[in-house]
Amino acid sequence: MQKVIIKTENAPMPIGPYNQAILTGNMLFVSGQIGVNPKTKLMENNSIKEETIRVLENVKAILNEVNMDFSNIIKATIFITDMNNFSAVNEVYASYFLSDFPARECVEVSKLPANAKVEISVISTK
Repeated sequence: MQKVIIKTENAPMPIGPYNQAILTGNMLFVSGQIGVNPKTKLMENNSIKEETIRVLENVKAILNEVNMDFSNIIKATIFITDMNNFSAVNEVYASYFLSDFPARECVEVSKLPANAKVEISVISTK
């Protein structure tokens, strides 16, 4: 299968040796997104909810680049630095889906890039 690199200026550019997403066949693999605003290049993290919204808006921008949306997501992975933020992250996350939630895990980690409190990666299909 052909591997197509997906890139959009509407999501933060990678800061390492990876791409925003890879499309292969009808599957899209979106790299972990954090709360960096792609326009200002600053973290939007005044609250965990604000940061989670920015993360999901970054995911949305990448999905939109290949004419997908949240209904196409089949798997999500959430990394958070404090499990006490789970409810707030989950509330924002749930608001991005109309029905048929994807498979998912949420894992507490000690640290994330740019001192983010939440990072989300997804796998989508058409």
